[in-house]
Amino acid sequence: MTRGAHLIVSGLAKSYGSVVALAPTDLEVAPGEFFALIGPSGSGKTTLLGAIVGFIAPSAGSVRLDGAEIVAVPPYKRNIGMVFQNYTLFPHMSVAENIAFPLRMRNLPRSEIEARVARMLDMVRLPGFGARMPAQLSGGQQQRVALARAASYDPPLLLMDEPLGALDKNLREEMQYEIKQFHHAIGATILYVTHDQDEAASMSDRIAIVNQARVAQIGSARALYERPRNAFVASFLGEANLFGVARATRLDAETMRVETQNGFAFITAAADGADPTAAPLVACIRPEAIRIGDAQEANALRGRIIDVVYTAGTIHYRVEIAPGHVVGIRLPAMRQARDLAVGAEIRIGWNAADMILIPRD
Repeated sequence: MTRGAHLIVSGLAKSYGSVVALAPTDLEVAPGEFFALIGPSGSGKTTLLGAIVGFIAPSAGSVRLDGAEIVAVPPYKRNIGMVFQNYTLFPHMSVAENIAFPLRMRNLPRSEIEARVARMLDMVRLPGFGARMPAQLSGGQQQRVALARAASYDPPLLLMDEPLGALDKNLREEMQYEIKQFHHAIGATILYVTHDQDEAASMSDRIAIVNQARVAQIGSARALYERPRNAFVASFLGEANLFGVARATRLDAETMRVETQNGFAFITAAADGADPTAAPLVACIRPEAIRIGDAQEANALRGRIIDVVYTAGTIHYRVEIAPGHVVGIRLPAMRQARDLAVGAEIRIGWNAADMILIPRD
């Protein structure tokens, strides 16, 4: 089994003239950890990945792998595996030849190459596929071969750049499970780039959210979702209803009263790390925390349903609570759930503990 590498990135930065592609970035990934980088297009996550693997020369900073500085080391000598979105399999080579290619480049004995190829085919659940050509495989099978090739020489660090982006939704979900099992089997450290929040949350141990060339926050999926550092993190990882805060007053050790910029007044959980007297703040309530028809909540409003969407066991409502202000609500679509249509006047509410105060920026 591969021993995962300890990755430490210090002050890593990249600029193209006056354009900052990556601001000075610090990052530490533990040996064997599955670490995801997510963010909008152009946020800097692929630049960070490219600087680590050596495809992009950084303007400043350090990359250490198990204590060894590798910034000046050519990519082919860094012993880092790489999996891309478009598979990059050699079309004129068989599956076995594709997996064997990095092993032949390392001049391993033929017997060892054959043994490793067979082991990798078993690991990605493609035994007996060695003689097939890439064109004879489905997209998911090709991606499994790409995984097997990247890990065939036991790299301690495996980088994946949007590896499931070319697959359809159902196949992506299946491959998420496959990659997790693959990670458990090889034990390598994985750095995984994706723009899909659900994909990152379901697969990784920790996530770094990247925005405007900077790491906005690092943590587990649950920590990022329940304790976002700012409004961008709250709205990027999952859905969030945000209210700009005009004034916040502490009621007791656990609760606060906030007056919003559009005239609402709510009871929220006490600010966690945010100065309630500082501006600007936002009050955040997640769609699944809002209930319909419950008059006993600390925060109760009336609204009108303007949109209803049913998706795979979940009902999404958009409710207008004031002219121009709409909140999203997400409820499980149980058989006994009320059938509410567009135009229905409803009462909604949520607990004070479910609404948090966070900095806007």
